Amino acid sequence: MKTSAGTRRKVVVVGAGAVGSTFSYALAQSGLADEIALIDKNEDLARGQVLDLVDGQPFFPTVSIHVGHSCDYADAHVIVITAGATQRPGETRLQLLQGNAAVVRGIAADVLDQNASAVMLVVSNPVDVMTYVALKSTQWERGRVLGSGTVLDSARLRHLLSAHCEVDVHNVHGYILGEHGDTEFAAWSMTNVAGMQIDAYCSICGRCADWAGVRSRVEQKVRDSAYHIIGYKGATYFAVGLALVRITGAILRGQNSVFTVSTMLDGEFGVRNVCLSVPCIVSAMGVEKIIESPLRDDELAALSASAATLKQAIEQLGVEA
Repeated sequence: MKTSAGTRRKVVVVGAGAVGSTFSYALAQSGLADEIALIDKNEDLARGQVLDLVDGQPFFPTVSIHVGHSCDYADAHVIVITAGATQRPGETRLQLLQGNAAVVRGIAADVLDQNASAVMLVVSNPVDVMTYVALKSTQWERGRVLGSGTVLDSARLRHLLSAHCEVDVHNVHGYILGEHGDTEFAAWSMTNVAGMQIDAYCSICGRCADWAGVRSRVEQKVRDSAYHIIGYKGATYFAVGLALVRITGAILRGQNSVFTVSTMLDGEFGVRNVCLSVPCIVSAMGVEKIIESPLRDDELAALSASAATLKQAIEQLGVEA
């Protein structure tokens, strides 16, 4: 939905737990939204989060923050779904399947009842499967339903490479593709520092005597990062909240930003009928375009393997193709 002068930029956040409340807090400070509605089946939790947020209004840009209800979907620009069970220590994202699928289906039904014209951004894990469930439940065009995907994983990759190369993270560019989970992989062919492909850069930087080993360790650290955070403090929410602000901002402002969000593929990269993360242009209507970047044969194989894992999970749910 494109916003125009005099139109309020409204974001509905479904789920007032750690991720939903942290995202709402970061979004309020960003000045991107005019209105934030926070919905949760535990209304006391939603009320408490809203009261805590509005107490901070003298310290951030003007924004209306209130407890939301299903009627708020009707005029929303972005609906962000963070609701669902959280990942427990030792549990994989795919083990969250059944319960969270039921939650997402219920939310999608409420959204359809309100004839919403919003873009739906899915965050609930396992995010790729939940994005698929949301898309099939709404029957919307594929670009209007997207998942947060590997946007955070790609940020983790950039952070780790920045630390290794001793280069400002803003000058390091790279993407994690595939499942937001154990089969994700770094697209090294698309990774660069100051415009130089990473392999070429590391041949002159003097810090990569064992570049193959460094690559392997960095990639594994990205995959394991969430598990470590969950093991230490029970959940991840700060960084993902910030990632969601960037994605939401691209939609609200029609920015045509490139993110590795989870989206339905229909033949791109040789993959069909599964949602996973590839480079996409995100703008006012959600995913405006999938960027079918050239990948090496091993990267295409990794993407195909990731898609196969997700298709198995979808089959477990019995979601109609």
